[in-house]
Amino acid sequence: MRCVIARFPFDLSKSGVLASMKGVKPEPVTGESVLIGRRHYPVKQVGEVITRQDRRDFTSGEVTRAMTRLGFTCRGAHEPAPATRVLTPLQTASALLGSSMPVEP
Repeated sequence: MRCVIARFPFDLSKSGVLASMKGVKPEPVTGESVLIGRRHYPVKQVGEVITRQDRRDFTSGEVTRAMTRLGFTCRGAHEPAPATRVLTPLQTASALLGSSMPVEP
């Protein structure tokens, strides 16, 4: 897919973005983020890696639009993180051992 980021044209593909982000440790997310694989990356970090440009040269909106068009899930700055259920230590151990003990509280 052809897109323009920071006034420069880029030919991006989903597999190309996945390959570029492979092995890149996500920075702490404080604003908009992109879900790549099982990790949430800040939009600016993804833009910097895939374009090899300074983060100040493009907006997060440009990268978010490109990632959405490629099929990645993007989350805005004001959207809460998905809620995860926290298990007690007993429930975790029970689930790991495969016991028939109910996991629900």
